[in-house]
Formats: sequence, C-alpha cells, structure tokens
Amino acid sequence: MMKSKRLEQFVEVMDTTLRDGEQTPGVSFTPAEKLEIARLLINRVKVDRLEIGSARVSEGEREAVGTILRWAEHHGCLEAMEILGFVDGGRSVEWILSTGGRVINLLAKGSEEHCRVQLRKTPARHFDEVAAEIEGAHNRGLLVNLYLEDWSNGMRNSFAYVYEFLNRLQGLPVERIMLPDTLGILDPEETATYFEWIYRAFPHLRLDFHGHNDYGVVTANSLAAVRAGVNGIHTTINGLGERTGNQPLAQLAVTVHDMTSRRTRIVEKELQHASEIVQNISGKRCAWNMPVVGADVFTQTCGVHADGDKKGNLYANRLLPERFGRHRNYALGKLSGKASLEQNLEALGLELSPEVRQKVLAEVIRLGDRKKNVSPSDLPFIIAGVLSTPVKSRIRITDFEVTTRINTTPKARVVLEMDGEMIESTASGDGGYDAFVKALRKSLKRFGLSMPRLLDYEERIPPGGKTDALVETTIRWATPGRALVTTGIDSDQLVSAVLATEKMLNLILPE
Repeated sequence: MMKSKRLEQFVEVMDTTLRDGEQTPGVSFTPAEKLEIARLLINRVKVDRLEIGSARVSEGEREAVGTILRWAEHHGCLEAMEILGFVDGGRSVEWILSTGGRVINLLAKGSEEHCRVQLRKTPARHFDEVAAEIEGAHNRGLLVNLYLEDWSNGMRNSFAYVYEFLNRLQGLPVERIMLPDTLGILDPEETATYFEWIYRAFPHLRLDFHGHNDYGVVTANSLAAVRAGVNGIHTTINGLGERTGNQPLAQLAVTVHDMTSRRTRIVEKELQHASEIVQNISGKRCAWNMPVVGADVFTQTCGVHADGDKKGNLYANRLLPERFGRHRNYALGKLSGKASLEQNLEALGLELSPEVRQKVLAEVIRLGDRKKNVSPSDLPFIIAGVLSTPVKSRIRITDFEVTTRINTTPKARVVLEMDGEMIESTASGDGGYDAFVKALRKSLKRFGLSMPRLLDYEERIPPGGKTDALVETTIRWATPGRALVTTGIDSDQLVSAVLATEKMLNLILPE
C-alpha cells in the first residue's frame, strides 16, 4: 500500500464527468467532445486526475478513451487518466492496455449485501477474486485504484465486512481506496465518523471520497471528508451524474478554499467557462441558482441590497464574482430601488436628471408587476419611451425570410440597413435562427463588423397552451468586459429572437 499523507495541504480532485457524468439521463459524449472536455479540465481548470471512461462498454468508448490517452501521453499526463474496470478475469485489464491506459479503477463491492445479493458470492470468494484481479493488473503494468461500491451502506450495516475487506488488501499493490456514497445516504456527521474509523484501523491508506447528492448534502459530506483528512474528492462539472448527480466541482473548490485550511489546485476563474462548455455539450442546463456557476447567483434583486452594496459592499460575501471572472448584476423589476437603477445606469454610462430617473424607475417597476423581465440593455428603450423620443437605431434588420422544410437544410435571407446603406445576404444553417445568424454575419462583415459569441438562448412562453401567446426570447452575448443580455418579444418565436439580436447590434456599435 502507498503510505498515506492524511491532511496534506492539497486535496486531489478526480473529475469523473466523462465517466459517471455520462450516466446522466440523455447525456452521451462523442469522442471529440470527450477530448475537448478532458483538455479543458487538465490544461485550464487544473484538476489532478480524470476518470475518462469505462472498460468494455462500446467501440465508441474505446475510440474516445484511446484518443484522450494519446493526447495525454503527448502532454505528459498519462497517469492522470483513469479508466473504470471490473472483476472479470482480466478482460478489463486487457481492454485498458489495448487503448494505451496506465490506470485501472477497479470496481468491487463495499457492502456485504451487494456482495451476497448482486454477485451471489461469499465475502471470502469476492475478496480472493479482487485480490487476484489486483495482482494481475499490477503484473501487466497497470496502476490500481480500488472502488468499494456501496461503501456507505457497508459502513452502516456491515462494518465487519468492510474491515475484513480492507484488511485483506494489506500488502497488495493498490494506490488508492475510493469510497463511494453510492446512493447518497450519508450526512456530514456520519461521513466524518466513518472516515475516522477507517483511519484508526488503517492509518496508512490513501483514501478518496466519491459522493452523490440524493439528499442535497453532497458538498457538506465532501467537506466533512476533507476535514477528516481524505486525500482526494471525486467531482463532476455541474454535478452531472445519475439521479441527483455527483459532487459539483465548483462547489467543492470554493468550500475547500474558504472553509478549511487545505487547498485544491483548481483555477477558480476557469470554473464558469468549464460549466458553460459542459452545459452546451451535454444539453443539460444548470439551475439558475446553482452556487458559483448559476446564471443569477451574482445578481441582487432587492433595492435595499443594491443600496447597501453601493454604500459599502454590505451584501457581499467571500464568493465575489470577480473570483470567477464574473460581475455583480442588479436586477430590474418591481423590487428595484433607486440604487438598483443607479448601478445599471452607471454600468451603461448613462446619466439622467433626478426627475427622469424617477420616471424610469416607475416604468421599470410597472413592467415588473406585469412579469416582464427587464434587463440593463432595455434601459435605453425605456428611457426613450419616458422621454417620448424615438430610439436612435443606427442598424436595423429591415427584412428577413427563413425557409425550413423536412429533410432540407434551413435557409435565410437577411436585409440589413446601417446608416442608410442596405445590404442583403443569404446563408444556410442547422436551424432557422442559425441560418439567420450566418446570413447576418455576412452582412455585418461587409460593414466591417462582427457579431459577439452567443452564450445562452432561452425562450419563455406563458403557460396555458395558447398557440398565439407572446414569446419572450432572452439571449446572452459575450461582449468585452461582461455578458450582454437582450430580450425580444413577439408572438412569433423567430421574430422575438431577431428583435433581441437587433437590440444587441445597436448596443455594441462603436460611437
């Protein structure tokens, strides 16, 4: 066994987005997507290890694992790439070797019930088979980590089984023992107690904790494990995983950094980017209020909070948005106060007389009462309405046409007017809006302009089933300094998106 360094300063982070995260319903990564995520996590986020797949799953999995391993070997991080394997008489070992792998995460049973009911084997027989598998993998040149599946139930209901299993492993070439709360049943007090029991009995083990979030306390459990001295924590980006998911990486990093004397090597400023990339690839959106990476977690809505921030940053904690490359926002709506409006006007570089400011605030509150989402980019239009003056739009989408048919690539025609000059462009795309944007880019290029990157696209339709209901399309754009949010409203979904896009174009134009 490798000698333990319990309570060492750095907690290893092993991210399993590419293995356990892929067990999220509806999520399946292509080989190219897996490589993109692996490179992001190693090069930019700086996780210590990755679990990149499972042995003997499919030819697609073999291709993905092999692609990542070739990249890892070239970049000197091959031993940071781990592959789940099984007690199967050496077949997983051969599969991993054939892909170029160096590390097997061997899956064994950590509770007596799983051993007897699922495997239909006695503990003694299972222990012997696991020991043989470990020796065989080691003899073939693999590094071996060992999962004890359902370990949390094992500790609760059959501690003697867990103790005997760990005792049987003494002297075997195992790098790490990985202890999963497979069904997410633990609480922080239990977690700390069980780790203390293990460390008292086997002080030289190198231990990882692998938590699930069924009761919503996975971060608290991981934190308890870190305080107990665990060497590594397993995570996924955005908490992807089966049922309620795994330990979210971002929450693990900030709780370790802010609530313990220990550290991780995670680069906090890359967490938001990683979250957005995995959201886009997986198709699974984060909750708006997910800590650290949620869309609205750095948005103050209450006017009292905005006032306190303006006077002395009174409503900020250690999770400052700048830590993660983000900015504090102040929502506009029926709860807004003078300070909320002033914060947004200042960000936009707009100055208003006290009288006009009060009228604008009244209009923001009125729109909020009507459930209209008001974003900072709406303020110039609200101000124009209050002053009864037309909004000066240097650029207008004067006409567009999108054609879509079954089994046919969508096509778009866009007529753009800027400072009196009109340009018409056409393009095709993967969808109606994509075709529209590609045609628009062609026209903008002829004006010497470029479009910002689209970060997020969301449509909101009031419930009730009416097909003629107004659609509100909200789009987030990556603009220098901060994300820009624009909204369009129309009974036609595509028109609402076009209106939001046109609004963005006028806001980013140079003076």
